[in-house]
Amino acid sequence: MTRIVGIVGSLRRTSYNRGLLEAARELVPGGVDLHVHGIEGIPLYDGDVEEAEGIPPAVTALKTAIVQADGLLLATPEYNNGIPGAFKNAIDWLSRPPSDSPRIFKGRPVAVMGATPGNFGTILAQDGWLPVLRTLGTRPWFEGRLMVSRAGDLYDEDGRLTDEGTRQRLKDFLAGFVAFTRHGK
Repeated sequence: MTRIVGIVGSLRRTSYNRGLLEAARELVPGGVDLHVHGIEGIPLYDGDVEEAEGIPPAVTALKTAIVQADGLLLATPEYNNGIPGAFKNAIDWLSRPPSDSPRIFKGRPVAVMGATPGNFGTILAQDGWLPVLRTLGTRPWFEGRLMVSRAGDLYDEDGRLTDEGTRQRLKDFLAGFVAFTRHGK
């Protein structure tokens, strides 16, 4: 069984990116287990807090999930043409302490996708993640991109992705990433 961890990069309960990952959980190929995790409960990074209290429990739990996974799927919003601060903060915490970062990220297959109500998908946020993923030593999947634009027209009032064309694109994206995760080592 291939295990993928998907991280929702938004704090909103019914965010488009949470809906994207929930749809992904339904559409992954057979033999794949997709676990969706949020970033709720992760405090703002503060080196003094880290020194005094250690790594927060929410971060430790997410680290454990990632280490047990074969691949990492980031569902990123795009705020003001860039990476959302709360999501970047979560990744910063996951890289702490620096001596533990390779265990979490080094060589780990990663794909980035995203949904936004804007017209251009999440292209700038996805591009913004590339230097971060490079610095962390991940193995990004570059063969596919999934940028969902005008998301307000594609989801129902409960945050469920209902647009069949987008669901098919997501299914194809997932098949490519899973193949990379399984065979691209």
